[in-house]
Amino acid sequence: MENVTQETRHKATKVGTVSSDAMNKTVVVKVDRFVLHPMYKKIIRRTKKFMAHDESNACRVGDQVRIMECRPLSKQKRWRVVEILRKAK
Repeated sequence: MENVTQETRHKATKVGTVSSDAMNKTVVVKVDRFVLHPMYKKIIRRTKKFMAHDESNACRVGDQVRIMECRPLSKQKRWRVVEILRKAK
């Protein structure tokens, strides 16, 4: 088996909207994806929530952010905020 280092491994990134910032250094990010219904051929929105680490507490509800997978930081946190793409009004 090939030895995979930290630099060569591609980590998954997702873009979503912050839905909660009530916790310290943690935000909940909602990520939407669109799937085609197998029978009716209608596009359906599927939403999943991810808990992400926000080291500087800079994210607010409504911000659009990019998150990247990382090592487990707690029981539910496996993602961290990479950048804030758009601030909420």
